[in-house]
Amino acid sequence: MKYKLILNGLDCAHCASKIEKAISETDGFENVSLVFATKSLYFSHPQNDNLIEKVQKIADRIEDGVTVSKAEEKHKSHYEEKSRCHDCARDDCKANHGHSHEHNNKSKLQNTFLFIAVAFAITAIILDVIKINEILVAVFSAAAIVLSGYNVFISGVKSLFKFHIDETTLMTVAVISAFCLGQFVEGAMVTILFGIGELLEDKAVENSRRSIEKLANIQSDEAVIIENGLLKTVDADEVEIGTEIIIEPYAKIPLDCVVTDGESNVDTSAVTGESMPVLAKRETELLSGMVNGSNLLKAKTVKAYEDSTASRIIKLVEEASITKSKNEKLITRFAGVYTPIVILISLAIAFIPPIFLGNITEWIYRGLVCLVASCPCAIVISVPLSYYSGIGCASKHGVLFKGGRYLEALARSETMVFDKTGTLTEGKLTIEKIIPFKNYSEDDLLKIAASVEKHSTHPIARAIAESYNGEFLNMENYNEQSGLGVSAVYDGKSVRCVSKRFFNGKPKIKADAYLIYDGELIGAFKLKDKVRNEVKSVLHSLKNQGFRKFVLLTGDNKENADKILSEIKEINKCYSDLVPEDKLNIVNGIKDEKKGVCFVGDGINDAPVIAAADCGFAMGLGSDAAIASADAVLTSGNLSSLPKAVKIAKKTITTVKTNIAFALLIKAVVIILAFFGLAAIWMSVIADTGVCMLCVFYATRLLKTKL
Repeated sequence: MKYKLILNGLDCAHCASKIEKAISETDGFENVSLVFATKSLYFSHPQNDNLIEKVQKIADRIEDGVTVSKAEEKHKSHYEEKSRCHDCARDDCKANHGHSHEHNNKSKLQNTFLFIAVAFAITAIILDVIKINEILVAVFSAAAIVLSGYNVFISGVKSLFKFHIDETTLMTVAVISAFCLGQFVEGAMVTILFGIGELLEDKAVENSRRSIEKLANIQSDEAVIIENGLLKTVDADEVEIGTEIIIEPYAKIPLDCVVTDGESNVDTSAVTGESMPVLAKRETELLSGMVNGSNLLKAKTVKAYEDSTASRIIKLVEEASITKSKNEKLITRFAGVYTPIVILISLAIAFIPPIFLGNITEWIYRGLVCLVASCPCAIVISVPLSYYSGIGCASKHGVLFKGGRYLEALARSETMVFDKTGTLTEGKLTIEKIIPFKNYSEDDLLKIAASVEKHSTHPIARAIAESYNGEFLNMENYNEQSGLGVSAVYDGKSVRCVSKRFFNGKPKIKADAYLIYDGELIGAFKLKDKVRNEVKSVLHSLKNQGFRKFVLLTGDNKENADKILSEIKEINKCYSDLVPEDKLNIVNGIKDEKKGVCFVGDGINDAPVIAAADCGFAMGLGSDAAIASADAVLTSGNLSSLPKAVKIAKKTITTVKTNIAFALLIKAVVIILAFFGLAAIWMSVIADTGVCMLCVFYATRLLKTKL
């Protein structure tokens, strides 16, 4: 069974990685993933007994103040809660989100203490400058340290006894040591700087969390239904399929539905990423998460709440964080090795040089500077946050990634492979010509072919079936063979509608489908399709973004494939007359270990190819098969969002690399300066909390990327 829990009060990214590791090493817990940005813990477990208690015990061993609770069953955004906290005027001040009045009052008290500590520290500095009384300097400094850092010291001492090294432990050791070395004012200023840095860092992380949580704010939890001629507001998850609902002006559409009355311009941007509104009228399909315009609409629901588009999008965005990228996994391992190494370096700086150079007090001070600067929180927080922000930004622009590793794959790829029907073309095949044999009329051929094709989902089969408006023949024993066609039995005789691959040799006429009745070829069908309007501009944009090769794979015949190539000059290579296995072999053949290969298809017939590609895209949210097989989904159902996805992926990877390089560079500079006696402890505090804050802000700016 899969589970999701919320770890309220989880404020330390380094601790989060430790909790994740500890849980994954506990018997019974598998596929463990802890997302610091949303405080969400995902895992699998064979039992359902005392899981919260087990996780709570593990969390208590590592970080105090963490409360484990069940995730909300509904995707209800707490930004829409009607009951607002009047004391703190915050919509999210609820216990199940880790916020309560007690928490808010505690924060106010800490801020007050920090303000008083600043006053004491300034007094200590003045006394130190005018050299009045060193004891008074120590007293005021000690008061400032206690007021601004008592919570840090308590946490640091607890972590020390638990043998967990984090920023609170490092700060506790550094400040106490500084005070013992007679650096009273610096100890006070370091504690205050750390407190201010932690405050700003918490604000930055909380703002990023809010921005990410707003991504789930696309679905209405209430629906207005028509019951006995009256309007009634009910929970959306209680509405059954086929229920008549009223969509009020400027209201979110709660469930997937079809308009039965009224006309209105509908904003589809939250679902498809398209900025232009769409005119909705009778028979128009609407997806949950879209926003109605200025007119009232009446509609009939076609999907349940949990199966509606908005629910599926929210679920995909949430679960995307489970599939971690190579960089995220590397950083988790890095943090486990990095901290002990830097601590050893700090100890070496503190105690080895004095053996040869003397002045142990000075070298211990330099070692303390290195110690405080060594905390890896900036990297541990910003790297996963960058991926989550990138995934969130992509979802706003109509692209759903299933994990950070697919952003990585897309960013490094230089080859894009396309399916033809429904991808480069509109997929709305129509019959161009019916060719009869054996004295059958065109109407007879269409009736027989439509009757045998009516259950198939293949584009050619759908085109033939939808072209017929009469009653279907009663057939039985339907069977479909991938790449070959469909067969059935009518009046005791076999009926087949097949592709040319069904014939051992070449058929006597070129066509897209052939109708065989009782073992005899009685007719053929030629179909036509139209290239999507956006294809040329999309391929041009992809080429400008670094893609060097475009490949077309199609099961269609060479004649139709050549027609497409004559319209799309950007295609470098085309393979036609392919079955799914052929497509899979071709994609595997062009894969490069260094440069990734992406594939874009319909996600149904091309599932094996999508799975084989480094990043496989499915067109639209129309089928569960598309979502299940794809690494990413183009929710708009067209290619216009593909260049946006590439830009977001590249920007995300650049952000990750920049944050890692920036954090390591600043820490290295401070450590080197400390070794030569040119850095003070306050500089190491800035290298820790200051850099962390900047990295968080830099990561979350991805959410506001304009394309």
